[in-house]
Amino acid sequence: MKHFFFALMILGTLAARPATAQTAAPLEFSEQVTTEDLSRQVLQARVLDWAKNKFAFGPQTGLQSDPQAGTVRLNGIVKLKPLAANGKEREVTAQFQFTFQASDQGYNYSVGSFQVIPNAKEPTVLIPLDQYLTQLSTEKGIERTKNDRRVAAQANARANDVALSFRSYMNSMPSIEDGNVGIAASEQ
Repeated sequence: MKHFFFALMILGTLAARPATAQTAAPLEFSEQVTTEDLSRQVLQARVLDWAKNKFAFGPQTGLQSDPQAGTVRLNGIVKLKPLAANGKEREVTAQFQFTFQASDQGYNYSVGSFQVIPNAKEPTVLIPLDQYLTQLSTEKGIERTKNDRRVAAQANARANDVALSFRSYMNSMPSIEDGNVGIAASEQ
C-alpha cells in the first residue's frame, strides 16, 4: 500500500509540472534601496547620467523623466537565443522597460515588461515574453530544445545584468566627504 501512495504522489507531481511552467509569473526584477542624506533630485540626476552615458542595453528609447515625481523610465534591448529546429542558436530581440522612482528616503527600481520581437523583418510587432514562452512550449521538439525554459532563464539573466549595472553605478556615487580622504588632520 505504501508503494501505491508513493507512486501516486510521483505521478501527481509529474502531472502538475507542465501546468506550473505555462502559468509562470511575468519576469521582473525589482528592488527598494534606502539611502541616507541624498535628495530625490540628486538620485534622479544620477539615474539620468546612467541612462544617458552608461546604459549598455540597447539603443535605449523612450527616455522619460519627471523631476517633480522623481521618476525615470526608459526602454532597452537585449538579445535572447532559443535553439532552432536544427539545434543551432537563433537570435531574437527583446525589449524591456526600466523604471525608477526616487523619494527622500531612497529609491526603488524595476526591470521588466519584456516584449519579444519574434520576426526581425517586422520590428514593430512585439509580443509579451510570457506569450512568446507559451508559443515556444508548443513547438515541435520542445522536449529536446527546452526553449521555453532556456529563453526564460536568459531573460532572467539579462534582467539581473541590467540591475547589476544600475546598482553598481549607483553604489559608486562619490561621497560628499571624499575631498578629505588622505589629508592629514593638521593640514585641514
